[in-house]
Amino acid sequence: MIPLANPKAQYLAHQQEIDAAIAAVCSSGRYILGEQAHLFEQEFAAYLGLKYAIGVGSGTEALHIALRACGVGEGDEVITVSHTAVATVAAIELCGARAVLVDIEDPYYTLNPELLEAAITPRTKAIVAVHLYGQPADIQAIVEVARRYGLHLIEDCAQAHGASYLGRKVGSWGDCACFSFYPTKNLGALGDGGLVVTNDPQLAERARLLREYGWRERYISEIAGWNSRLDEIQAAILRVKLKYLDGDNALRVHLAELYAHELHDYPDLLPQTRSGAYHVFHLYVIRVPRRNELQTFLNERGIGCLVHYPQPIHLQPAYLNRLKGSDHLPQTERAAREVLSLPMYPELEPQAVLQVCEAVREFLGYVGVK
Repeated sequence: MIPLANPKAQYLAHQQEIDAAIAAVCSSGRYILGEQAHLFEQEFAAYLGLKYAIGVGSGTEALHIALRACGVGEGDEVITVSHTAVATVAAIELCGARAVLVDIEDPYYTLNPELLEAAITPRTKAIVAVHLYGQPADIQAIVEVARRYGLHLIEDCAQAHGASYLGRKVGSWGDCACFSFYPTKNLGALGDGGLVVTNDPQLAERARLLREYGWRERYISEIAGWNSRLDEIQAAILRVKLKYLDGDNALRVHLAELYAHELHDYPDLLPQTRSGAYHVFHLYVIRVPRRNELQTFLNERGIGCLVHYPQPIHLQPAYLNRLKGSDHLPQTERAAREVLSLPMYPELEPQAVLQVCEAVREFLGYVGVK
């Protein structure tokens, strides 16, 4: 079996350091918002070249808190995409706001900035730009539109730890940005975790208040907030793994190059990298007209693969016929029919990639895809 992702392999790669970090937390007697969380916040902010980072309970909660910190609330509209994890839209709706959808760029799968202005109304408060699969969105163009209209820009970096555009890391372009540390991410914990980052001291202070009941002084709520805190054990694990993030991303890029080399006869299937972008390949996503058949073919041969995502958010039962902009998203709907994620993680052996590619070529030859 070749798994799609293998967080256990990463744990084993750094087991001694991770075990020591966990033991140190257990011995410390401080398990919530202690030294490890504080140090990780400092270290991750420095990694991005930013001033502030606020650890929270998950990537979804990071988006929710970032939106709230930007003042998004009841009756507001937030522009984003439908080709993303449902968390992006769920976080908008947790604020009482309405998600407004625009289509993605072919072949990059990220928000098309040329469609932004037509989606802006007097109710528009913010844009959530998703850096998907490890690929940076055209964030410079999105920033220009956001600034021109006075909108908040929040980057969803849940799949793009360490990615950059024009030499500048994603997460450092918008008013604030959000990261997830789900175990399979490029920087993954051994449980849930998330982070809000910003250079704005007021947004940072508001996010800190929101993550813990609005407390500045314990038990005294200055504003209405929630309980969403990055725990000490996860922070300690992330501090260990952060040291290896760039090296692990380089391994992902190398594996992506090997995939591209082995599948070079099928260029239309291969993922494309935006000019000026450093793609960190959280997922290695090909697109195949007979995708479901290929997925079954690979699974039968012990090769893990998944569809990210099989239904755009606007076509899922919970959101059907109620999200603004959902009536014309042709690139989004085409991607959902064709994309397939192949195995990708830093510890994946090159020989396994060759095995996956051999199976893909066998299928494509059998069905006559060129």
